[in-house]
Amino acid sequence: MHELVVLSGKGGTGKTSLVGALAALERNQVLCDADVDAADLHLLLEPTILERHDFYAGHRAVIREDRCLKCGDCLNWCRFQAIAEDFRVNPLLCEGCGVCWSLCPADAVDFPENLCGEWFFSETRLGPLVHACLGVAAENSGKLVALVRQEARRVAENQGREWIITDGPPGLGCPVIASLGDASAVLIVTEPSVSGQHDLERIAALVDHFRLPSFVLVNKADLHWPSARAIRRFCDLKGYNFLGYLPFTPSFTQAQVEGKTILEYDNNEQIKSVLVGLWEKLRQEIQKQNPS
Repeated sequence: MHELVVLSGKGGTGKTSLVGALAALERNQVLCDADVDAADLHLLLEPTILERHDFYAGHRAVIREDRCLKCGDCLNWCRFQAIAEDFRVNPLLCEGCGVCWSLCPADAVDFPENLCGEWFFSETRLGPLVHACLGVAAENSGKLVALVRQEARRVAENQGREWIITDGPPGLGCPVIASLGDASAVLIVTEPSVSGQHDLERIAALVDHFRLPSFVLVNKADLHWPSARAIRRFCDLKGYNFLGYLPFTPSFTQAQVEGKTILEYDNNEQIKSVLVGLWEKLRQEIQKQNPS
């Protein structure tokens, strides 16, 4: 089994559209949307949800009025000023440290787990999909990313599927780090600009830290060829696997609006040929580096 994680330095580079295209090319796969803060792969695939599960993580203090002595000790202990003078806990300020719960002399503080979101197992026309939705202002996105990847791996093992294609979170934060553990390879999608190269450098350094093979694709390359070629030179200098260039086409956006992948929406032979070549090169290189 091989897991390819697709990353980008920011939203809007075409990461999800590319994952959809790869899903249309490789049917022996499980799709995993690890962008739990703003999942959107389902918009291309119209999933039928087969399983829905609550996601709990972290804790928040709740003061029970019937047991509270109003001694004020918790007001002094709370470093986050989450407890008001009327001995109610502001859930937006509570950091879940548990000091009030541990030290309350009247045992008047409950410390329940937080309902932070949901995760789903769905069926789509291109295969199974594991995805999630983190609640508004909820924390522990890294834990939810780890959970959906774990479930995607379980589904792949149970169904005997060779590939997991993971739509990773943008940026460099905790969710991105959680998306990298035990991956077979990482595909970094960037844009032909100074900021695009800067994002690429930062993500590539993170992937290097985990000692994972990385591949680089410049999307919308023909919008500024000098920057696209500069990225190619940077990859050659650093020894990163440069996968190629993908031209700009409005069809990617139009396909999203129609709820389709680019290969389902547009019969453009040039785009299809480029994508097929990219996936074949990726397959061969990943299988070569990860024979199992």
